[in-house]
Amino acid sequence: MDELRFDAGRICLDLLATAHPCERLDSVGALCAWIHGCGLVPPDTPLTRADAAWPPAFRELRRSVGQLVHGRLAQNGSSPLGGVPAHHDGALARVNEAARAAPPTPRAVRGEDGSLVRALDGAPGCAALLAAVARDAVELLTDPMARSGLRQCAGDNCPLVYVDMSRGRRRRWCSSEVCGNRERVARHRRRAALARS
Repeated sequence: MDELRFDAGRICLDLLATAHPCERLDSVGALCAWIHGCGLVPPDTPLTRADAAWPPAFRELRRSVGQLVHGRLAQNGSSPLGGVPAHHDGALARVNEAARAAPPTPRAVRGEDGSLVRALDGAPGCAALLAAVARDAVELLTDPMARSGLRQCAGDNCPLVYVDMSRGRRRRWCSSEVCGNRERVARHRRRAALARS
């Protein structure tokens, strides 16, 4: 299995990345690794309530968020108001419904060294975690500044979406180390082949 990626700039976009290049949320363990990795819960939070129903629920939310985000990207040139196509209203309703649940409740507790650290007030349930991701998607799609930074990777055959927060908004790839490096290697090979000709 490929490594999980957390470089899209938003949790909801990191969720979209779990479908490329292969399905990464195919087990409870993989989903729990993603939940911890993206920071939905503090690092040592036990996900004792996770069961076989969680991965399909997260994949369904991913599908709905993906429709909205990709619909927004398709509208980029034609909709200055930041809308998504009306045929994605079902996806919008599903994201809004998921966002209605209460997200996990954080609290500050003393860590081993005496400093304050974040903990959750109880073991989080699936609906609470889905709500946190859905709320992130709602915030992204309704915030004009964040929405204006939405980009699709310029890498060959890479469907990943990220928020461009770079100076000058010139970021081209989902990851300079992944797609950017592939592009630089391909460019070098093309120049080397031309030089040999």
